[in-house]
Amino acid sequence: METLNKHLEYLGLCGDDTEAEDQILESLNGILLAITEDKQRSFHLLRGSGIFPTLAKILKGNPRCAVKAAHVLSEIAKNEEMKIPCIEADLVLTLIPLLESTDQEMLLHAGRAIGRICYDNRSLQEELVKVGVIPSLVRILTDYAESEPLVHVALLALYNLADLDSAKEALSMTKVAEQLVKQLRRAESHERLEIVFEVLQALAENDALKVQLVDAGVPEVLSEILLRLQGSSQAEDTCIVKAASDLIVSLLLGDGNCLRLFQLGVIHQLLDLLEKHVRSGDISVQQAALSALQSLAVPVVSKVQMLEEGVAERIEALLRSESPPVQFKLLGTLRTLADGQADAAELLGQDPLLLDRLVQWCSGSDHSGICGEANRLLASILHHNRSQEVVKAIQAAQGVKHLVSMTTSEHAAMQNEALNALAIASAIDLETLEESFKESQLVQSLHKLLRDDNTSPEVKYNSMGLLCRLLNSGDLRQEIEEDKIKDTLEQLCSHSNADVAKEAITTLQVLKGETPH
Repeated sequence: METLNKHLEYLGLCGDDTEAEDQILESLNGILLAITEDKQRSFHLLRGSGIFPTLAKILKGNPRCAVKAAHVLSEIAKNEEMKIPCIEADLVLTLIPLLESTDQEMLLHAGRAIGRICYDNRSLQEELVKVGVIPSLVRILTDYAESEPLVHVALLALYNLADLDSAKEALSMTKVAEQLVKQLRRAESHERLEIVFEVLQALAENDALKVQLVDAGVPEVLSEILLRLQGSSQAEDTCIVKAASDLIVSLLLGDGNCLRLFQLGVIHQLLDLLEKHVRSGDISVQQAALSALQSLAVPVVSKVQMLEEGVAERIEALLRSESPPVQFKLLGTLRTLADGQADAAELLGQDPLLLDRLVQWCSGSDHSGICGEANRLLASILHHNRSQEVVKAIQAAQGVKHLVSMTTSEHAAMQNEALNALAIASAIDLETLEESFKESQLVQSLHKLLRDDNTSPEVKYNSMGLLCRLLNSGDLRQEIEEDKIKDTLEQLCSHSNADVAKEAITTLQVLKGETPH
């Protein structure tokens, strides 16, 4: 510590003397040695020494000693308390221009020092972006792509800055996407892959960068990684697979991206992963892969492609899983697939094994989420289907009574889904459904909904739409008349909601055998 004191005194007196470079270097080396031997006592002496403005002068005016001064700072900044004097001496702004150096050692120490001083300090990080650190970091990634230490420093800095909107905007003006793809391809360690994924995940929140990442080939690399790690059971590989699946979800932007992922075979890779991890029981990977699948099933162009490639059948096979979270997500994916697609609805609606499973879940599942999702999938199949065969198949599987029960759900969205599905099914083949409607007391349920002041206007409206369909059956018309629904409809004609009032008038006209105006 005595020696350290002498070095600090000397630097305080002669630190800006360009004639004394050898002695300055010796003193800087002495500080590094003292920190190595006794961090706490060294930091205590450094804090009270006033050395920081001197280090700033060396960085600015003494090129030969600047690398060593940056090294000293990078070691000092490892200590949380030592960051404050670094900030007070404006050392960050002094270090920034050094990131334009061509000396790799300078880049390494200056980059580490900046990263450590600014870590977890949002205002300083914003300042970094404002003074132009982003192009410097991308230049380091570009010019020194083979240097592991420099790439690590640049990636770490991007990881810490990537959440800032200002950083994303600055990055969108660079070719960072190409460099990140390059690093993904050459990454050999799990740690390196993870940090690149973290940066990519943050950048994918920005639409301009998302397009650049896709154009730079990120989907292709993700496909390669999924393929490479598909058979692995190692925990580290599982983390990477999960990160890749999560990133696929983040990169989805428009139909073009989805088609590109299809062409790369990503869908089947995700299904292969699911099949493997359903057996091995890794829930986190299953959830990530399922989220990716569900997101891919949203665009119309994807639904068509998924059907053509037999994805629905593979998902149905996975429903054999005994994991409720997996079953829940798979049911949601099938519902997304059926949404707006008559072909998908007909395919699913004519699979007796699937329908039997859905009907079991509708009533017998201990998991309320699965019960709800099974009901919603049944409703979706009926709603988007245009075939009498599907109506007959759901009736044969005894699914209709569950949809009637769904009309009285505590969730208005589910009530409306059931009401709309039953109305469409009644328009397709009321004769097949008539007996089930009578057994499950559909008419009485609808009347209860119409009478209840707590029923939402949309549910009342859809209930009357279904009633109009039911009036085409002689037996059901008789039930409607006997239940005195006419009186309730007359009251609804003056309902505060204009749509409800109008639909009540229309339903009364149909009930009376008049042509609705």
